[in-house]
Amino acid sequence: MTAGEAQATAERPAVVRTQIPARLDRLPWSRFHSLLVLALGVTWILDGLEVTIVGALGPALQDRATLGLTTTQVGEAASFYLAGAIAGALVFGWLTDRFGRQTVIFLTLGVYLAGVLASALSVDFAMFALFRLVTGLGIGGEYAAINSAIDELIPARWRGRIDLIVNGSFWLGAVAGAAATPLLLDPRLFPVNVGWRLAFAIGGVLGLGILFLRRLVPESPRWLITHGRYDRAERMTARIEARAGGALPLPVDAPILEIRPGGAFGLRALARALLTQYRRRTALVLTLMAAQAFLYNALFFTYGVVLTRFEAVEPQRVGLFILPLAVGNFAGPLMLGHLFDTVGRKPMIAGSYALAGVLMIATALAFGAGALTAVTQTAAWMVIFFFASAAASAAYLTASEIFPLEVRALAIAVFYAMGTLIGGLAAPTLYGALVATGQRWTLCGGYVFAAILMLVAAVVELWLGVPAERQPLEALATPLTAVE
Repeated sequence: MTAGEAQATAERPAVVRTQIPARLDRLPWSRFHSLLVLALGVTWILDGLEVTIVGALGPALQDRATLGLTTTQVGEAASFYLAGAIAGALVFGWLTDRFGRQTVIFLTLGVYLAGVLASALSVDFAMFALFRLVTGLGIGGEYAAINSAIDELIPARWRGRIDLIVNGSFWLGAVAGAAATPLLLDPRLFPVNVGWRLAFAIGGVLGLGILFLRRLVPESPRWLITHGRYDRAERMTARIEARAGGALPLPVDAPILEIRPGGAFGLRALARALLTQYRRRTALVLTLMAAQAFLYNALFFTYGVVLTRFEAVEPQRVGLFILPLAVGNFAGPLMLGHLFDTVGRKPMIAGSYALAGVLMIATALAFGAGALTAVTQTAAWMVIFFFASAAASAAYLTASEIFPLEVRALAIAVFYAMGTLIGGLAAPTLYGALVATGQRWTLCGGYVFAAILMLVAAVVELWLGVPAERQPLEALATPLTAVE
C-alpha cells in the first residue's frame, strides 16, 4: 500500500455523519462565489466563440491563400469538433466522478488550449481536422466537469439562476465571435493567411487567462465526502467558509447526511440510476434535451441560409441579422433566471418551453404566408429565442441537479452527448433538406414540427418535472453511498 492509499484509508470511517452540504448551502453570496462563476463559466463563452468563429471562417478557409479546404472538408471539420465534444463529455465525465472536479477542470481546459492554439497553426486539412477534434474533446469534457462543480459549490437558493446564466453565456461568445470575425478577416487590417489564425488565437488567450483563475476553485467537499476523504472535506469547507466571510450558524433542523463511503460511480452505477431508480427523470431530461436541440437546429443554425434564399439578403449582411438573435438568446436566461429560483422550476421550465413553441407556430405560419420581411422575421425569432434559450439552459440545469452526486458528471455527459447527437446530426440534415426545397410552406411544416416538440416537452415537464428550487442536491437525489 502506498503512502497516499494509507492516508486515504486512515481518513475513511465506516459511516460519516456530516452537515457539510447544509453549511455550503447556508453561505451568503460572496466574492468567492463570483470568482467561482467567472473561473468555471467561461466554458460556454469559449464554446459559443468556437462555433461562431468556425462558421464565419468557412469561406475564408476555402481560399488557396489559407488552407484551401473544399466545402465538404469545412463540414467534415465541424463534424470532427462535434465528435470530439461527444467523446470528451463521456470520457471526462467518467473521470470527473472518479478523480474529482478540481483535477478534471484543469485537464479539460488544458486540452482545449492545446487544440485551439494548434488549430491556429494548421497547414492542411488533416492537421486542422485533428486539432478541431482535440478542441472538441476539451469543450465536451468541460460541460460535465463544470456543471457538476457549479451545482455542488453554489448555495441552493441561487443554483437555478446561476446555472441558467452560465449556460446562456454561450451566446456571449457567439456575439463576440460574430463581432470579431469581420474585422479579423478584413484584408485591409490583416493578411489573408493571418486573420483566420488570430481568430482561433482569441480563444486560446481567453483560456490562458482563465487557467490562472481556476487555481481558486476548490475541490467539491460533497465529492470528497462520498469518496471517503472526510478530513479533507472538512478542511476544504472551512476554507470556503472563510473565503465567503465566515460560517453561519445552522438552524436546528439542518439536515444531517449519513454516508458510507464506497465506489458507487461509473457506467454500471449510472445505468442502474437512470434505468431503474430514476427512469421517469431520465425520460424527462431526454425530452427536454431533444426538444431544444431540434428547435435550435430548425431556427438558428439554418437562419443564414433562410435569409439568403427566401429574403434575398446578401451573404455579407447575414451577420447583422444573426447578432440580434444571439443577444436575445443571452437576454432570456439573464432576465428570467431568478424566476426559476422564486416562482419555481416546473412552472418556469414548462412556461418557457410552451411560450417558445406557441410563438414559433405563429411565426412559422406568417413565414409560410410570406407575411414577414427579413427585419420582422428576425424580430420574431429574437423573441422566440428569448424564451427558448431559457428553456434550453433549464434542460442542462435539470440534467445536472436531479441525479445522485456519485454519477452526476457522467449523467450530464450522457445527456449532453444525446442532445448533441440529436441536434448535431438528425436536425441539420432534416432542415437542410427542407430549406433546399425552396418552398416556404414546406419549411413552415418543419418549424411547426419543432414547435410541437417544445409543447410536448412543456407537458412532460408539468407531468414529470421536479420542484428543485432552493432544495439541497441531497434532497433531490439521495447519494448512492448514503446510509438507508
